[in-house]
Amino acid sequence: MDELFDKVSADIKTAMLARDKVALEALRGMKKEFLEAKTAKGGDGTMTDEVGVKIMQKMVKQRKESAQIYSEQNRPELAENELAEAAVIEKYLPVQMTNEELETAINAIITQVGANGLQDLGKVMGIATKQLAGKTEGKLISEKAKQLLAK
Repeated sequence: MDELFDKVSADIKTAMLARDKVALEALRGMKKEFLEAKTAKGGDGTMTDEVGVKIMQKMVKQRKESAQIYSEQNRPELAENELAEAAVIEKYLPVQMTNEELETAINAIITQVGANGLQDLGKVMGIATKQLAGKTEGKLISEKAKQLLAK
């Protein structure tokens, strides 16, 4: 994960030189979160890739939610800024699964656990969230699992 941390640090310098305020804010936010994760109480001064991906996904989700709120309050300029920051952060995330790939993966998990309906959603979600972590959002996993189990 140190390579991602170093890449973000280098990209901060690039954004400063380019005077790209949006990228700079997003990258500084990422670096701050990474430093907090590294120095968290009980930590060993390192951060795994899995933790880094979770942090970035959380940051993207927060920005998208903020953008939605700003849009509802007729503040398009603020919403636009939040979405732009989310786009910068998404560049550092692993490639996200397509809808078809997600459906295939969840169908395989449903078969694996022998789920028969919505009552087995917990079993499916337990495995799906572990297997698909970092590849797609938890909300999408949940929606697709419910949809497939309802059939």
